[in-house]
Amino acid sequence: MTTTASLSTEVVSDMHVHHGQKKGFARWIVLAILLVFLAATLFPFLLAALNAIKTPADYAANGPLALPHSFDLTALQNFWTTVDFTRKLFNSILISGCTAILAVVLSLLNAYAIGIGRVRGGKALLVVLLISIMAPQEALVYPLYYMAKQIGLFDSMLAVILIFGVLHTAFGTYLLSSVLTTFPREIIEAALIDNASRWQILWKVIVPVLRPTLAVLATFFFIWTWNEFLIPLVFLVSNNNQTVSVAMGVLSGANTQDPTAIAAASLLGVTPTVIFFLIFQRTLTRGVAVGAVK
Repeated sequence: MTTTASLSTEVVSDMHVHHGQKKGFARWIVLAILLVFLAATLFPFLLAALNAIKTPADYAANGPLALPHSFDLTALQNFWTTVDFTRKLFNSILISGCTAILAVVLSLLNAYAIGIGRVRGGKALLVVLLISIMAPQEALVYPLYYMAKQIGLFDSMLAVILIFGVLHTAFGTYLLSSVLTTFPREIIEAALIDNASRWQILWKVIVPVLRPTLAVLATFFFIWTWNEFLIPLVFLVSNNNQTVSVAMGVLSGANTQDPTAIAAASLLGVTPTVIFFLIFQRTLTRGVAVGAVK
């Protein structure tokens, strides 16, 4: 019996060791795959940075993939001064930030009415919102352009903020309403027993619970708005109102023969979003983790 028990123990321990080795090997494979994806993601940024500090002669002699034989910031300086990048950066931050706040507030109010208030036709409204998400922006440009001209908001950053705020609200309403539909009714009933109004329930009960989700949603709205090109190009015609994405497109079209200028524009245009993402990466991680737990 003792011999049989010891043999069983050895078999079980060998199985555990073998399972641990397989698990460790699988982790190394996953890590290698992630490193490959990381390298593929960082390669365009590295390539833009290397070509942005080259001289045109260095680029022509050695090509885009070679290490720079010079360190020249002329392309970056020219792009910054030519397009007035400081002004464009301020415009993009202002438009993206205001749009994110507006879209989150509207999404929260809509989702509160659909998910908590259970208004009639809420599901049909969500279907309409989902259909509107699939509508291409090219189909919306002319009617929005005509409306902006009629009410005097053409060439105004306010028009772009309102347009993107409403467009992003469709996705935000769908996401938050799906979360609020499963919100514990006992908490709301307890707040009603304490004579809390609907407004107090929203801001003192629901918003604290949804704060990580709202932060993630605001981050996505900011990045999406920052990367938009068509609507800002159509609605912001004056140089003082244009955004970074529009400035990059205009400069790239005017300097297609100067690859170092294009690389400088790409580097300066992408760097703010990368910095923003690095600053708020913990917010994104916490929001996703909290949503997964819920």
